[in-house]
Amino acid sequence: MAVTGRRVTLEEFLQMPEGEPAYEYADGMVTQKVSPKAYHGQTQYSFAEAVNLYGGPRRLARAFTETRSTFGGRSYVPDVGVFRWANIPRRPDGKLLNDFETPWDIAVEIVSPEQSRQEIERKCRWYIANGVEIALMIDPDREDIIRFGPDGSRVVLRGDDRIDLDTILPGFVLTPAALFATLYPD
Repeated sequence: MAVTGRRVTLEEFLQMPEGEPAYEYADGMVTQKVSPKAYHGQTQYSFAEAVNLYGGPRRLARAFTETRSTFGGRSYVPDVGVFRWANIPRRPDGKLLNDFETPWDIAVEIVSPEQSRQEIERKCRWYIANGVEIALMIDPDREDIIRFGPDGSRVVLRGDDRIDLDTILPGFVLTPAALFATLYPD
């Protein structure tokens, strides 16, 4: 859903106040993200938590939820963005930069019922074309994950398939079954 009735520049967009849910910018158009529901929120939290519990203590990577990064002429807020430890945008004193302007190492988009998978797949392919190493499209309703790689690969993962993030998180093990199990509280 377009938010403005006219095309705007990226600079104009970045001067706009933030909305809730977040606004995104692509090709002169401002759109608003879909409000997350329970499946989306739980899946987002569980994925980011798994990355941070594994990647943080090993100083391999850090996951950020709903955090904007502006690069490649667009400004997106992926559901989860992951930076290798060495790539985390920092100020000279080591503190996080407040505004990210570099591609994620991993960008994750979670499909909501109000979104089309084709729309999310286009966004994942854009990420890859603009410097993101791995893009994941996670669909909690279908309980599948599509992994996009820099070589143009598109791999559908289900059940006990391992989500291969080794180039960023060597040794990290997560499967769709384990991720989606969090949707079934006991």
